[in-house]
Parts: sequence; structure tokens; C-alpha cells
Amino acid sequence: MKVLYIGGSGEISPGCIAAGLELNQQITVFNRGNNNDQLPEGVDVITGDMNDDAAYVALADHAWDVVCQFRVFDADKAERDIKIFNGKCKQYVFISTASAYEKPQRSHLITEETPLVNPHWEYSRKKAACEALLMQTHEAGRLPVTIVRPSHTNRTRFPGTFIDADHMAWRMLQGKPVIVHGDGSSLWTLTRCEDFGNAFARLLGNEKTLGEAYHITSEKPAMWNCIVRAIAAELGVEARIIHVASETLIRYNPAWEGPLLGDKSCSVFFDNTKVKQAVGGWECQYDMPDAIRLSAPHVRKRLETFTPNAETDALIDRIIADQLALGS
Repeated sequence: MKVLYIGGSGEISPGCIAAGLELNQQITVFNRGNNNDQLPEGVDVITGDMNDDAAYVALADHAWDVVCQFRVFDADKAERDIKIFNGKCKQYVFISTASAYEKPQRSHLITEETPLVNPHWEYSRKKAACEALLMQTHEAGRLPVTIVRPSHTNRTRFPGTFIDADHMAWRMLQGKPVIVHGDGSSLWTLTRCEDFGNAFARLLGNEKTLGEAYHITSEKPAMWNCIVRAIAAELGVEARIIHVASETLIRYNPAWEGPLLGDKSCSVFFDNTKVKQAVGGWECQYDMPDAIRLSAPHVRKRLETFTPNAETDALIDRIIADQLALGS
């Protein structure tokens, strides 16, 4: 089975590629060549930029069984893919996002039937619009489509919230307090890329997945307080946590509305029954502490040369000072 990955070197796709190679899939990646030294042996590489129309359209000259699209974030780019790969592949797999599910939630349990309505985050709405366009295209017989919705999936990074996770880790190592939204008791699901990949690779070439959407996530959520403390423990420090309401944080920086109210402020618990049935059984092997431990060497390496955004860091300091001054 000849599989094309558009992307291939991010947080999610390397786990999918590794699992696909174990299934004897013949895998090619198309990307700009950044971080390809981390790709497993046996993967073919086509170096190019999606913004280079000639190089991108040339992908259709190959015979692909499956095209896995990790790098489309708006409907215009999805429409371009429809035109390019119409009649050129047997399955087009679009990587969407579980953040597209409705916010606020009406049920603690999320299934693939949960509506895609997120008024807080444009990123999520654009992914949902891509899904709608692609499913219409599938129903019209123009392109056989499968939708996959990852939630928070990690490989080389700690889980972050409204600021970059490396910045949060840097603050911990500097002995500075960090902010956890709300009271830190909301539940969050962190999935290792290897676990995600083991299910994802088995969706490829699977005819019963055509015209269907699946999320692939861990089923062991953890409280944000526990996640942040686990990060601190991995770094060998103590987490100095300051709790601030999500709505308050957004008043300081409206850009945080999407990552918070549109995603990480909400407790999430996913029902993975659908993907388990599609791939013939699947379970995650890694829990939250494993996910943090395995990413820690990569984080430590980056922190050797990390310089935080000074404006963001100053804002965090100001929010914490304001919070600590309340009632004094």
C-alpha cells in the first residue's frame, strides 16, 4: 500500500509512520525537509512546499493508495486538494481536530456524533468547515474521504495551555510560579503519538472507514493540576501553581479565548468505541506520566537555548501579582 503523508515530521505523524512501516506500508512524506533526520529508515521523501503550486500539483503524478493530509487548515486548501487528488487516490485522510466538538459541552462524554460547534476558536471552526466540504465531496463521489480528529497528542513537547509549554517549563526551572486555569481540577486527555499512530495506521486502506470520522485519544484523563505537577517532577523542581479563572485570563489577553474556552478549560472524556471497532481492537499503552517522561529529553534539549517571549513573560508576572494582591 503506497501512502503519502503531507507533513510527516510534527508531533503526531511520526508515530503514524512508524506504525505504518510495521504494517509494511510503503510510505512517502512531502514536506520542506525540516526535521526529516528523525524519520525512520525506509521512508521516501519528496522535498517541497505546499505553497509551491507546481511542486504540490506534481504529487498527483504518482499512484497513491492513501493520501494523509496533516497540513490543511482552511477550506480553500481543502478545495485545492479535492481538485488535485480527485481520481488520484483510493483514500484521502484528513487530519482534523477534536477541539472542533461543541463548546460548552452538553455531555461529559464525547463521541463522533457530538456536534462540531466551537464559537470560541477560529482554528476549530476552520477545521470543521474543511470536514463539511470534504464529506460533501465524498458523498458526491469525487474523493473517498476519512476524517481523523486528534486531541492533545504529544511526542517531543509537554502539554501546554494558553502559553507555550517550553515557556512554562522554563518558568519552573527559574523558580517562577506558573498559572493553571480555573482551579486546576478540569480533566484533560493527553495521548502519546505512538498510541495514536497504532490506531491511525490501521485505518489506512480500510474500506469501511470511507465516509466516516474518528477521534483517536487516550481514555485516561488527568486533572491539570496533576499534569503540571508531573511536568515539574520530571524537571526536578516543585510547581508553584497560581490558579486564575479562564475568563479572567482572557480579559488580560483576548487571544487566549480559543485555547482556553475553545479547548483546554473544558473537561474532556472521549469514547473511542468507534475507532476500536474499525481497527479490530486497540488500547493506549501510555498514560499521562509516560507521555511527559518520554517528551522530557526533547524539552530539556530545547531549553538549553530557550529564550522566552519577554512581553508574554511580563504579562504572566503581572497577572500573578494581581491575583496574589486580591483581598490584601
